[in-house]
Amino acid sequence: MTHPSGDRFGTPIDLDTEAVVIIGSGAGGGTVAYELTRRGIPCVVLEAGPYLRPDDYENDEWAAFQQMAWLDHRTTSGGYRVSKDFPHLPAWIVKAVGGSTTHWSGATPRFREYEFRTRTYYGDVEGANLLDWPITLEELAPYYDLAEKAIGSTHRHGRPPLPANNNYKVLAEGARRVGYLHYATGPYGTNAEPYDGRPASIQDGFNFQGDKNTSKWSTAVREIPRALETGRCDLRARAHAVQVTHDARGRANGVHYLDAEGNLHRQAARVVCVAGNSIETPRLLLMSASALHPDGLANSSGQLGRNYMRHTTGTVYARFDQPVRMYRGETMAGIVADEARLDTSRGFVGGYYLETLSLGPAFLAAFADPGAWGREFTEILDAYSHTAGLWIVGEDLPQESNRVTLNTDATDQWGLPVPNVNFADHPNDVALREHGYQRADLLYEAVGALGIHHTPPYPATHNLGTARMSARPEDGVVNAHGEAHDVPGLFVSDGSVMTTGAAANPTLTIVALAIRQAEHIASRFAAGDL
Repeated sequence: MTHPSGDRFGTPIDLDTEAVVIIGSGAGGGTVAYELTRRGIPCVVLEAGPYLRPDDYENDEWAAFQQMAWLDHRTTSGGYRVSKDFPHLPAWIVKAVGGSTTHWSGATPRFREYEFRTRTYYGDVEGANLLDWPITLEELAPYYDLAEKAIGSTHRHGRPPLPANNNYKVLAEGARRVGYLHYATGPYGTNAEPYDGRPASIQDGFNFQGDKNTSKWSTAVREIPRALETGRCDLRARAHAVQVTHDARGRANGVHYLDAEGNLHRQAARVVCVAGNSIETPRLLLMSASALHPDGLANSSGQLGRNYMRHTTGTVYARFDQPVRMYRGETMAGIVADEARLDTSRGFVGGYYLETLSLGPAFLAAFADPGAWGREFTEILDAYSHTAGLWIVGEDLPQESNRVTLNTDATDQWGLPVPNVNFADHPNDVALREHGYQRADLLYEAVGALGIHHTPPYPATHNLGTARMSARPEDGVVNAHGEAHDVPGLFVSDGSVMTTGAAANPTLTIVALAIRQAEHIASRFAAGDL
């Protein structure tokens, strides 16, 4: 049976034709698709969600959430606050062409040199499963350049900054008064002026529900359309991958997937790139267990699904006597970088950023203090127009017990076991978050805040680890180019490969790694090695 034509885009590739099959079309998968097709390599892209265009985006936060979010059944455990407040929504990510790049805020800081070598710099932290990356910042730097140019990051390569909105002005003045030195409106992945075929930002506020103006970079705006234009990309939307297969020698050779009606198809593959986010990627590989890989595909180390990271986060909202209107302008175009440093004198390893943040009234009500009621809660909402907000985003430490597993007691709409996300903070995470709260309080008090509220972490937008890179096969799942140690021809192309999480928002690094991986795959194709 052929895939329904209404969910198929680009140049059809026969189901029996070997191609590079890419599962997922977000920052990693969409980038790999474009980088390979522009080099002449045919690709089939399987995307579980629909293909939404800018005109399709709902300009209403709840309607957009229902339209875009990955709402398939999931379960949680581990005792962290999210498992209590949102037991079936551990992650706030997108199920659509472009993945979470259609939902991301746009911050694009780079990882720092020490963050690629945390085992070396942090030492033996009890309870943490630290490991140095098998690559260095020096090796990744040229690909960071390429990623920043693809995204159009402001403040980089001669591109101008975005203008300051009121939320940033409050942040910046508070930062100045407490002695911080490194703060700006970027780097940020939304155009301050027309660039690369996309218009300048119109400062239209929230962009978590998709950017109708297309000034914000996403693979749905840039990489996927360009891959389709090459004539070598077969994009199949509403195509949910359920198994990666291999031949008798153990080499990846195909993908089984379900179409929108639940019909099962098989696409032959010369190479398989899995880019389903750090929850769906290990879930798929665990479901792909075989006689050769009884514990899950690419899981000879036992590390598949382990070391799940979501960044250490917390949000701080401050009320003022004058209007701030934090919802105007770009959502996260404001970053204080002074705390993103190696300094164990603060009582923890790793660092964090303070980044401007605003949510709409409905989301603020849902996330400010889930389950709360009474006057203290309504004060937060009553002061909405007079409120400034920032997000703490910092490194959380990998732990083997923080992991994604298959929950065979619960099934999704296809009757498949759902992923269970088990997570608990490491004491280092708690110390870092509390330090961030204290510094944010000082920052806002310095500019006259009348009241300050801390929100607990909510469903993760940064999902990392679970198929980490390692130099030795026994320490991780994939090698320095993202190829599985024990399954030739199987690559992981998303944030799952991150050995550690660093403090920086991950999208830029995912794109840089994907560009590097595609270059590697193409060179091996040319050499006849794949």
